[in-house]
Amino acid sequence: MITIAITDDHELVMQGIENMLQNEDNIRVVQKYISVASTIDGLSKEQPNILLLDINLPDGNGIDLCKKLSVEHPQLKIIALSSFSEIAFVKRILNNGASGYLLKNTSKEELIEAFKIVLTGGQYLQNDIQKKLLQSSLGQKKSTSFIPKLTRREKEVLIAISEEFTTQEIANKLCISIKTVETHRMNLISKLGARNSVGLIKIALEKDLLKD
Repeated sequence: MITIAITDDHELVMQGIENMLQNEDNIRVVQKYISVASTIDGLSKEQPNILLLDINLPDGNGIDLCKKLSVEHPQLKIIALSSFSEIAFVKRILNNGASGYLLKNTSKEELIEAFKIVLTGGQYLQNDIQKKLLQSSLGQKKSTSFIPKLTRREKEVLIAISEEFTTQEIANKLCISIKTVETHRMNLISKLGARNSVGLIKIALEKDLLKD
């Protein structure tokens, strides 16, 4: 029996995956979580074979959570299941211990194939993701003089990060949710090609993006 846990803050997504797998005799969804905190707590009590992990969560992000879980539960196979196809996210979560990356438009057949491959020690990437990684590895890089176009809100979040505001403080300051702050942060990391918030500010300074 392959046991599956799902971390996603959208009930429809979790229910859809569960329904997709309900007729598979050897696969069972045993846990569903809606946040970073509930995932950490739940996995400390019961560990499945595989965790399907969303990147954008209400109290944090799946990329950082993946790194923590990979250390605390080395036998757990983590597959990112996300709406984000940006290569920066893919590379970061794979570097943090994920065994696969799927987009939320994945089919039942592909989902099951991913389960089989990661459980035998392999890595599974959806075809679209594989193509993007290949293009990236072939040297299709942005010019160092490239200045990314940021939205007004992304600029506000970037400046707040540079001023060392916490995620909660940024949310309060801009009257938006923590999840929205995290979404803007991840978009900024992707647009600027950074690995984390420290790298984000370094690149922003280099490109002179912190001016009001």
